Amino acid sequence: MAEGTYKYTVWDYIRSFLSMPFFFLLLLLATPVILLLSLGRLNNFIVEKIAPILAKPTLAFLGVSFSVKKHTEEIASPAVYIINHSSTLDMLTLLAMGLPRVRFVAKWQFQYNPLFFVVGRLTGQVFIRREHSEKAVRTLQKVVSRIKKQRLSLMMAPEGSRKHEGVIGPFKKGPFRMAMELGYPIVPIYFEGNRELSSGKFLVTKKGSCTAHIHPPIDTSSWSSNNLEEHIKEVRKLYLNWAGVAE
Repeated sequence: MAEGTYKYTVWDYIRSFLSMPFFFLLLLLATPVILLLSLGRLNNFIVEKIAPILAKPTLAFLGVSFSVKKHTEEIASPAVYIINHSSTLDMLTLLAMGLPRVRFVAKWQFQYNPLFFVVGRLTGQVFIRREHSEKAVRTLQKVVSRIKKQRLSLMMAPEGSRKHEGVIGPFKKGPFRMAMELGYPIVPIYFEGNRELSSGKFLVTKKGSCTAHIHPPIDTSSWSSNNLEEHIKEVRKLYLNWAGVAE
């Protein structure tokens, strides 16, 4: 669906406009708790329990019913989780999942917000400059030892940005190289409904429902630089199939 075909009501705009102050108020109230927990090295508890407490009320405020559907008996951990990224709403649904021992790879600009900067640094999130691929790679290489030592998972978007042509954009190699280097499986997560509810630059959202589909892990132990591109194409085909679009 093209962005121009989205029709929002006045109440959609009002609700969406108020949702961000609502979210930041919750985050501000939670910051002292997050600070205390981070001092006690309870960062995983923050990501798994506190983040959903912030995200789920904000989704409800927006009139969005969010659910998680597992297509696998057990969520692999540690792993490199990947998502389709085409909506501003993704930020909230990522937090709402409360995945175990996960760290988010986010764009550097998020740190321009003081609250995101403080909370992100306290909880060990990874900020990269996506517009500078070499710097992004170096940043990821620096965190590999920490991720391995603490048996943490990573959450990454292979499309790199939500601004791309088509429903599923081209996949970058970064998340897949990280999985190979860490010796982790890839766990595909498909967000259904996010793009249909909110496709614009800002968090203007219609009422509705969206679902995070967590699919079975993909073993990367046999992957190499020689067959990496072929494996990436196979994973992207899965997303195209889930989105119901032709390659």
